[in-house]
Amino acid sequence: MSDKPLPATQLRASIVQTRLEFDALAPSWTALERGNPSAIMFQSHAWAKAIFDFETARGNKHFDPVIICLYERGDLKAILPLERVRRTGRTVLTSIGHGFAQYGDMLLAPGIDPQMAMRKLLKAAAKAAPCDAITLLKVRADSAMAKGMPADRLVTGTKQGAPYVRLENFPDFASYFATIKTKTRKNMRNDRNRLERHGPVTHQVAKTAEQTRSIIERTMQGRADRLKQQGLTSRAFGDSAFFDFCRGLPDKSDLELMAMSLSHKGEPIAEQWGFVHNRRYYAFIASRDFANAESPGKLQLGEIIEVCAARGLVGADLMVPVMPYKLTWATDVIDVTDYALPLTLRGRLILTLWDQKLRPLAKAMVMAMPSSARGVVMKLLGKS
Repeated sequence: MSDKPLPATQLRASIVQTRLEFDALAPSWTALERGNPSAIMFQSHAWAKAIFDFETARGNKHFDPVIICLYERGDLKAILPLERVRRTGRTVLTSIGHGFAQYGDMLLAPGIDPQMAMRKLLKAAAKAAPCDAITLLKVRADSAMAKGMPADRLVTGTKQGAPYVRLENFPDFASYFATIKTKTRKNMRNDRNRLERHGPVTHQVAKTAEQTRSIIERTMQGRADRLKQQGLTSRAFGDSAFFDFCRGLPDKSDLELMAMSLSHKGEPIAEQWGFVHNRRYYAFIASRDFANAESPGKLQLGEIIEVCAARGLVGADLMVPVMPYKLTWATDVIDVTDYALPLTLRGRLILTLWDQKLRPLAKAMVMAMPSSARGVVMKLLGKS
């Protein structure tokens, strides 16, 4: 097959909005994922299905999926999975499962020009689901979506970074581990030795759905407690349904989860779980004992990367935000940006006045507050 991009006239857009249409799309969607080494977990059919299932189970009548597909002579070439969300003062199209997803992207077949595909996908989305704006959050700089982003898009929020471990560049974990600074390796060895003087340190990977669910529940509670202590919130943890969504994930046969626990004297001191998709691990939720001076999160991350290498994964995506313990292990840090495309005058006014100017200013002021006062205001900002 030629690598020459297809003419735009050969690509036909189709919209999927019902569960019946979504289920019928499964074989071609998953085939497109398998044919694209850069396909991201949060635009997978399995992720979208988990969102569909959850919104149906909780009776969310406001769930409004808008999945745009591009076909060439009957073959699926691109997918942009969105949903329409009604917020105070505006209606937007955003990534499906937007409150819980970690990246926005489109799924694109090799040989398709990203800018041409993005243009047609966005045009079809706006026509099928009228709204004030299309918001595309947490877009990786190396993604198809970033490469296809229209020139007139707005940048909203603050640019972030996603630490990444590129295991495909190394024959085994030992070769990769040798690239970590000598002093860092020595410090971590000393940290572990200090822990082991008081009792055994063990690292385990969950083998059953119930073991996985237990780690999910502990990390979710640990993370929620930490956010509360810091007076912070997030889109995901601001939604009480996020706990129920995550608890149900081990029962999804088409999702591959990996949950791990680092214990000292039989008690967890650092735990993490995430998804395995397209030979990559996505670190979703982690919690650790912040009172422990031996950096258990850093120690466990090394164990996790070793597990990934042993399973033949090509990479471990540690995702936003950048944190020191992640940087210890990362080979790269990928820029992650929030984008928006205003479609109405109201959408443009809100995006330029609130999202680009007032919201960042308000957030900076809130972050300067004591944690006791910050939590209330940050929760409001997170839901704006």
